[in-house]
Amino acid sequence: MTVFAGLAAAAIILLLLMTKGSSSAATAGSSGPQPGDTTSLPVDQIKALLVDAASRYGIDSSLALAVAKQESEFNQQARSSVGAIGVMQLMPATAAGLSIDPYDVYQNIDGGVRYLAQLLGKYGGDSSLALAAYNAGPGNVDKYGGIPPFAETENYVASVLNYQQEFSA
Repeated sequence: MTVFAGLAAAAIILLLLMTKGSSSAATAGSSGPQPGDTTSLPVDQIKALLVDAASRYGIDSSLALAVAKQESEFNQQARSSVGAIGVMQLMPATAAGLSIDPYDVYQNIDGGVRYLAQLLGKYGGDSSLALAAYNAGPGNVDKYGGIPPFAETENYVASVLNYQQEFSA
């Protein structure tokens, strides 16, 4: 990502926050949603936050968007049956390891994209292995020397890569 792309993403976020509309927070003199808010953000703002985080951590924004779509459909209120939380569906232990509050959408996105970037680094930039680790855990990827032979994980990797192509187009 270039510096220009990072600045453009920041400008988009600022523009979205400035044009939020007449919500109760805006009419109360707030400048819009801030970290720690429990206010639901529109999907466009969530996507802009993902693009900004991807730029910050040097990963392809289409991959971050694809993971968020697969994990939660960009829903910050999403909760899985196994306890994953928010837009990028972070498990509490993963969130604790990243020193973030997974219920804060800003921290959840930042932490999820940072974790994805760490996994990409661990697996030499191999998106398939990083995605498998995001889904099944790096221990399973290491144990099997590749994508674990779990139908859920195999389907997850294929689905995210398909979404990534859609977001790249």
